[in-house]
Amino acid sequence: MPRRNSVWTNIDWLTVFLYLVLIFLGWINIYSSVYDTDHQNILDVSQRYGKQMIWIAAALTLAFVILILETNFYVFFSYIIYGIIILLLILVLFVGTEINASKSWFTIGGFSIQPAEFGKFATSLALAKYMSSFGFKLKRFKSFVIIGLIVFLPAALILLQNDTGSALVYFAFVLVLYREGLSGIFLFFGVWIALLFVFSLVLEGVVLFGLLAALALVIFLALNPSIKQFFVVAGIFIVSFFLLAGVNYAFGSEFSGEQVLRGTSLLSGGLVLIYSLLKRLKNYAFIALIFIGSVLLSISVDYAFNEILEPYHQARINELLGIESDPQGAGYNVNQSKIAIGSGGMWGKGFLNGTQTKFNFVPEQSTDFIFCTVGEEWGFAGTFMVVILFMVLLSRLVMLAERQRSGFSRIYGYSVAAILFFHVMVNIGMTIGVMPVIGIPLPFFSYGGSSLWSFTILLFIFIRLDASRLDHLSDQP
Repeated sequence: MPRRNSVWTNIDWLTVFLYLVLIFLGWINIYSSVYDTDHQNILDVSQRYGKQMIWIAAALTLAFVILILETNFYVFFSYIIYGIIILLLILVLFVGTEINASKSWFTIGGFSIQPAEFGKFATSLALAKYMSSFGFKLKRFKSFVIIGLIVFLPAALILLQNDTGSALVYFAFVLVLYREGLSGIFLFFGVWIALLFVFSLVLEGVVLFGLLAALALVIFLALNPSIKQFFVVAGIFIVSFFLLAGVNYAFGSEFSGEQVLRGTSLLSGGLVLIYSLLKRLKNYAFIALIFIGSVLLSISVDYAFNEILEPYHQARINELLGIESDPQGAGYNVNQSKIAIGSGGMWGKGFLNGTQTKFNFVPEQSTDFIFCTVGEEWGFAGTFMVVILFMVLLSRLVMLAERQRSGFSRIYGYSVAAILFFHVMVNIGMTIGVMPVIGIPLPFFSYGGSSLWSFTILLFIFIRLDASRLDHLSDQP
């Protein structure tokens, strides 16, 4: 079938307009956040705002090139692009430059490029290519394995670079899988794991394991309101506890009460699982497995937090959860950010009049904490406008994704929306103190060429795919 119209006619210009507004507002706020009276020219390339202008010009050039390429280019070369980015992520581990304790940068002359940023659009392309391939079925075990490899290979390589924030972004692809038919039970377990992570850090071990055991007993009773079965399960737990406590006392072991309760939970859970299988009580077996998994997860969280995470990560999480208060240490960035945003009031202090930013009270104020500049100088009205712009963009992307005739385009479109949503939610959340500080940029706002280019490529590939939605692409079912 011939093309219905030229690509320029079918481009969604509203999305392009929102992109241009966001990068312009970002540039203005970068200028304000690092304003220097000795360098007042906004085009001064010796300053960050001048360099950002170069990044913006290069990004617009990239956007133009992306729009003039045929859509089949992105379909056919998805795996090759993904492979190139994977090679760069491996290479940066050996020859990369370490910046802010993260070895994830290539330094070329006076410029630095972060390949981790480009992994997002490459992974989106590869995922869309695989999931739109002929005969693909999400519920197959093989499909889960391959999807896991596609998503978590770049995430693992980025984690090795000590860039935890960028690695966590890849969890956003779960939203894409959910749209494509992933059972809601996986989202439930995701929320449950997140809650267990928090509870494992906030609650004492004895309290946590006691609550898990009580919750499991209540669910057992709700699934099968048989007093006999309830007392069997409760009896198994009680016998397991006294057995382990007695052994601990008899042999003079020095296990703490928490360690005994951990062992009791695992032993009783295992015995209930065996009992459920013998009695063919499938619901009991399922709950027993969840209980055992929850106990093991809580134990692993405790180990990972104390043995794997860096001290500054531990301090930031403790500060966020209210376990510790260190406004001059781990909580300094967030504390100063909240002061800056709160001081803006309803209408803000005015352009270039922010005191928290001008006197460098807020670290990383032109990158990860750029949103606090908006809050201080433009007030609640300004922050509300920025949030609305992002919400309109995200809503538009979801609408565009839903109207795609190509499986490849739809999956890629949802990947774009999911990644941007994760970045916006976490970045704004960490500046107002409701999310941990993991160091990810605010799309189109934060200073930096790598992030601006990667978000531009990510977005404009989808704009190009949408412009050809009426064409017959090779991956159409």
